Amino acid sequence: QVQLVESGGGLVQPGGSLRLSCTASGTIFSIDAMGWYRQAPGKQRELVASITSGGSANYADSVKGRFTISRDNAKNTVYLQMNSLKPEDTAVYDCYAGVRVSITTRIYWGQGTQVTVSS
Repeated sequence: QVQLVESGGGLVQPGGSLRLSCTASGTIFSIDAMGWYRQAPGKQRELVASITSGGSANYADSVKGRFTISRDNAKNTVYLQMNSLKPEDTAVYDCYAGVRVSITTRIYWGQGTQVTVSS
């Protein structure tokens, strides 16, 4: 059994910063890609950022230059540093990880954490 636990969400003013973290635990051989999705009310879920096991990152155009994804493989943790936050960044953020638990690799999801950007 593998679980992903998220933390770091909350309320922040426009222009502020937050850092989200997501840690995988359980029986894990290795973790391939990790990343973050977000979903706002009335909108489709979108991929915000992803990072490979080697540290190669990709970002949605809407967050490039403002968000930074990173990972600590020794801790099975992925982070999302969010700077210069805008009201349109308000959403539920959810992490995922491709986890090799045996022969195959499966996708696991966190529980989601609310980020609200408002004055």
